[in-house]
Amino acid sequence: MCGIAGIVNYQSHQPADREVIEAMLRAMVHRGPDEGGCYLDRYVGLGHRRLSIIDRSGGHQPMCNEDGTVWISFNGEIYNFRRLRDELVASGHTFQTQSDTEVIVHLYEDLGEHCVHRLHGMFTFIIWDSRKEQILIARDRVGIKPLYYWVSKGGLALASEMKALLAVPDFPREVNLQA
Repeated sequence: MCGIAGIVNYQSHQPADREVIEAMLRAMVHRGPDEGGCYLDRYVGLGHRRLSIIDRSGGHQPMCNEDGTVWISFNGEIYNFRRLRDELVASGHTFQTQSDTEVIVHLYEDLGEHCVHRLHGMFTFIIWDSRKEQILIARDRVGIKPLYYWVSKGGLALASEMKALLAVPDFPREVNLQA
């Protein structure tokens, strides 16, 4: 069990706040006691709490491609990652880790948002593509891995647990009976 967090200020383009991402991660420390990571790029912030299972020494997150233009924060397990990795290596990709997370990054480089259709497993992730200035948020077909989000006037906040969203300024504390 890991935890992901993200802030995307797509309307306001205000810089992502490291303190907010770190507060969100502290709320989920039990989901990933091995380590935490944070990545900021302009108006996007990604966070991750890690429980090391696959590639314990090299699977640090958030993780990026070779040129640092595609970043991911991932929670889950991709059952067919070895087969996908072999296909990606055969098509010219090089890998720095043995993790299933890096497979998703390279698959996204090849297929864009359609990469999700090739993934078999239980997962949720957020990808930030700085070249296209696009975010991809995805879950497995059944929704095994949790993902909560809040759309504000200026952007989006998301996390593996609702209580992590309480760290986001202006997050509403009242129940929405129409939700």
